[in-house]
Amino acid sequence: MNTLELLAHPVRLRIVHAMRGGRELTTASLCARIPDASKAMIYRHVDLLAASGILEVAGERRVRGAVERRYRLRQDRVTVDADAVATLTLDDHRRVFATSMAVLVAEFGAYLDRENADPVADLVGYRQHAVWLSHEELTEMIVGLRRAILPLLANQPAPDRAQYLLSPIFFPVEHPPATPETD
Repeated sequence: MNTLELLAHPVRLRIVHAMRGGRELTTASLCARIPDASKAMIYRHVDLLAASGILEVAGERRVRGAVERRYRLRQDRVTVDADAVATLTLDDHRRVFATSMAVLVAEFGAYLDRENADPVADLVGYRQHAVWLSHEELTEMIVGLRRAILPLLANQPAPDRAQYLLSPIFFPVEHPPATPETD
């Protein structure tokens, strides 16, 4: 199974999100973080991600006779390259996008279900903007967003930091007309 196929599953993608930032988590910690998925499902997907090399064992310890493993994310293994994306069919894009949206809905629901959820204080945002851009302007905007976001991806968990899910999504809602429209 390639990286895209591995990540195109809602539970596996949520596990990857939870592991970002150099975190080391046990499967039990992941179960607590993703309470709407069964423990068996979390264990199954952790095993699959570990077997594929996306997760690696960071440490082990004995707990009541069983071995408890802490896992960490292998950042170098969770990137889907442009060549892989170029091979996707339209139905593949539809499936991957639906998975991404399912993860967003599930993560937002899990956030709202927390006892201390406070969307105003947490500066929660889910705005959508329709902007008119040329291909060059779109490219410039993406470069600018990457310039702003990429350095933040190296941030590690800290007492004063909360993990936020940031999901930029770009697609044209219509193509430019063949000739300029006049009103």
